[in-house]
Amino acid sequence: MKPEDMLDEIGSIDDKLVIEADTDSSIKKTRKSLRMTRLITSIAACVVILLAATFIIPLILDKIIDDPSASPIHILPLTARALEAPITAGRNIQVEVAATGANDFAFRLSAALAENVGTDNFIVSPYSVWLPLAALVNATEPQYKDALLSALSAAGVSEDDLNSAASRMLFDLTRDIYYRENESGYDAEYGITHHNPLKIANAIFVDKNQTLNRNFAQKFLDYYRGAAISADFSSHEAVDAVNKWARDNTQGLIDNIISEFDPQTVAAIANAIYFSDRWEWEFNPDRTAEDIFYSPNGESTAHFMLREGDGQMYYEDEKVQAIPLWFKTGGGMYIILPKDGDATGLLTSMTNDYFNSIRHNAQFADGKLLLPRFKIESPLMQLSDVLTALGIPLFDEISAPLTGGLIEENIPVWLGSALQKAFINVDEEGTTAAAVTIMPAPGAGMPEPTPPFEMICNTPFVFVLYSHTYDGGSQVLFTGIVNQP
Repeated sequence: MKPEDMLDEIGSIDDKLVIEADTDSSIKKTRKSLRMTRLITSIAACVVILLAATFIIPLILDKIIDDPSASPIHILPLTARALEAPITAGRNIQVEVAATGANDFAFRLSAALAENVGTDNFIVSPYSVWLPLAALVNATEPQYKDALLSALSAAGVSEDDLNSAASRMLFDLTRDIYYRENESGYDAEYGITHHNPLKIANAIFVDKNQTLNRNFAQKFLDYYRGAAISADFSSHEAVDAVNKWARDNTQGLIDNIISEFDPQTVAAIANAIYFSDRWEWEFNPDRTAEDIFYSPNGESTAHFMLREGDGQMYYEDEKVQAIPLWFKTGGGMYIILPKDGDATGLLTSMTNDYFNSIRHNAQFADGKLLLPRFKIESPLMQLSDVLTALGIPLFDEISAPLTGGLIEENIPVWLGSALQKAFINVDEEGTTAAAVTIMPAPGAGMPEPTPPFEMICNTPFVFVLYSHTYDGGSQVLFTGIVNQP
């Protein structure tokens, strides 16, 4: 099969999954029209790839594929259960622990990576690392599950509750029901459409000579909306297929995330996040002005966007000033300015508790914000050592903790490395951000207003991009440091 033919086929696979998850044709037409007509200036995308490989000779292909020579790309014939709706299902304490733990993991990962930033800019998407690792709990050998759960800040949480947490988070973050309900009745009558700002896709590519574990495949589909796709990792077509999947699920923002597969690869689990929205309160470009930014490397010039007036949420303590920039359809980005100018030190000491304290204690205030436009493109980051230091046990070749859980054949499987590359651009209208993570695995009540504030971000600062969930509150999607706009 020609590469372009295979890429067209995997594109049709994504279309099939969308059709299965959303059978309301009017909604699909509305969303398609919206994508074509609405100016979207805020985009966040992230792709995670975890690769599993083995030193064992490839075994028998799963019988579900009738003709392996017909195409290297196939979908396992499984039916997905509905995502769990938190409001309908009710409160679950263990699920809340898991969801809150995702943010704890986000700040621990961010802190560990930021330690080596120095005077450079920095961006990472912790959630796009957490989600596939959470899915892999279902493939991890029993003696290593507790260690993995603990590393994910979900100690004491059962595998089932972790899956429920992931399902409920996906329900909240993608908010499909909200947009379905609001695209009927009054809104439909007056032609009002609703833009869903966040898209999350999961997939596992499995070598055509291996058999994906059906228990894992079913749970990955049910709780993570993960597609199961067969690929020939001995062929460059698999590289093209994964790159096309990343491209298709990030609106073309992420491309060429991998150049080759180790010939011993048996599987690759992938996550893609695409976020697009404008600021609820956009900056006026006519008021943007050039001024001095005091970076760790000396003075430089930057273009500062201005926002002033009342009705702004604002937080200040002895260490920081902080302000949320809300998006039109929910969620936002917190800009956190350390008073000592050490943004790296701030992020390395940041915890979920402190972030929540900032959010919960912010008050409406009258004031002035000067924020520089900034663009950051990170170098390729190696994550495996940091993740191992955080307690993730999946990178141990000797114990091979994914053996038997990811593929049916009883051969050693583990994660080999983890890489991420990210990008963000912030301007007057919104934010454009992207991140790619690759993990090859050889396998084997309203308070009183505060006095007017002035927050001048002309020294290094931290940003946290988040969205809302029922169980975990503000789910952290991206974090970063601006040392030099």
